[in-house]
Amino acid sequence: MTVHELEEGEFYWVLMEGIDCAMEDALPYLPLEAASDPQASYANALVAGVAAMRKLFGKSGPRN
Repeated sequence: MTVHELEEGEFYWVLMEGIDCAMEDALPYLPLEAASDPQASYANALVAGVAAMRKLFGKSGPRN
């Protein structure tokens, strides 16, 4: 997961998933889900992103 400040004071979380790729020295990711509404702080966006992750995968997280 990552948090981006797209406008000053507007923070959005993005859930990312690592993918297999033939690129050396890189770990590419694809976005799974993203916030549609901004949060007022990085910390709030982080907490909201964790809540979205738990909703998607449960409290134990993804199991591959």
